[in-house]
Amino acid sequence: MLAILKKEFKSYLLSPIGYIFVGLFLLMFSIFFLVTIFNYSVINFEYLFYNGATILTFITPVLTMRMFSEERRNGTEQLILTSPRGITSVVLGKFFAAALIMLITEAFTLIFYAILKYFGEPSFVVALSTLGGFFLLSLAYISFGMFASSLTENQIIACVITIGVFIVMWFLPLNSALEPFSLINMFDNFPKGIISVTEIITFVTFTILFILLTIVVLQRRKSVK
Repeated sequence: MLAILKKEFKSYLLSPIGYIFVGLFLLMFSIFFLVTIFNYSVINFEYLFYNGATILTFITPVLTMRMFSEERRNGTEQLILTSPRGITSVVLGKFFAAALIMLITEAFTLIFYAILKYFGEPSFVVALSTLGGFFLLSLAYISFGMFASSLTENQIIACVITIGVFIVMWFLPLNSALEPFSLINMFDNFPKGIISVTEIITFVTFTILFILLTIVVLQRRKSVK
């Protein structure tokens, strides 16, 4: 798995994809930062991440849509399916490489915390809670985006599926029966400094579920071939 992780991580750094993802996120985050500061005079770091969750919805596919779609389109999928390292190692390697890019992106947001710290007293504990919750949300999004990529050889279709499902999740809180399944709703507690074991378990379970589903999709494709 480590070899795959290194290979995939290098591919993000040696191609525009990783830089586009980080750049787009920080650009949109900066815009929300300026709007929040000048229009609402808010100096709480955690408030910025409510918009950060929205940003993730639209840019997560930048990281995930090519994971398996490109392999399938280029005809290199067979190398994955017959890899001596096993499909599980390949899937986990790709997942953790994308997670590492997300972690680096989050690290850059500490620049905004430093700016707010200069002008005020944002809570460091709440900031850590927010960053932790946001990373869990990011992992859940990455796992689903990876699953969508495993379903088709068309990157655009994978992108549309990913964004479409994330948008649907926005409306789950409108239905009381579906509210417990809303990832956005669960994340909302972290910027308040509320860390619930139930929410952490749900995020982790969602992430593991779609990693396993990705493995199942690839295993079935391997058995057919």
